[in-house]
Amino acid sequence: MKTREILKKLRPSPVTLILLGLIVYLWFRPPAWVDDLSRAAPDVPVMDGQRLADLRGQVVLVNFWATWCPYCRHEMPAMQSFYDDYRHCGFEIVAFSVDEAAETVTRFMRDKGYGFPAPLAAPGVTAAFGGVDRLPTSYVIDREGRIRHKVSGQVHYARLEKLVTPLLGACSPRS
Repeated sequence: MKTREILKKLRPSPVTLILLGLIVYLWFRPPAWVDDLSRAAPDVPVMDGQRLADLRGQVVLVNFWATWCPYCRHEMPAMQSFYDDYRHCGFEIVAFSVDEAAETVTRFMRDKGYGFPAPLAAPGVTAAFGGVDRLPTSYVIDREGRIRHKVSGQVHYARLEKLVTPLLGACSPRS
């Protein structure tokens, strides 16, 4: 068999290329449903005596996730990168884990080098946000303590820029 014939057999069809492209796109830019809201954020416990209301004056991303959730694990580097770039602008993340053991979460956050708080979701925290029926789910809370957006699905850097930076005002990311 000639080399040309072998290469011709290995050439993917246009349909195969389209399907591969769609798979790659969905892996790196997974679908998420964004709902625009305008309601008061619940005042739930965050960590060590701190409550969510104590973060008023900052733009807060409240994220519900788990260490066993592959989509949650996939969004974490983008969340950390955005946190590093915009924390100086008054941006904060509280990543409530629905895992069963705090040690699992602490070890995961330490091993991956994530610097934002990741407390276990205390009983009633998910219910206070109206229930969390899929992971990951995130809420963007403005400086006045109002939930502005609910994201059902992964967040990525560009999505955070679109939803969060307008609430931060005229602040540039740290480079």
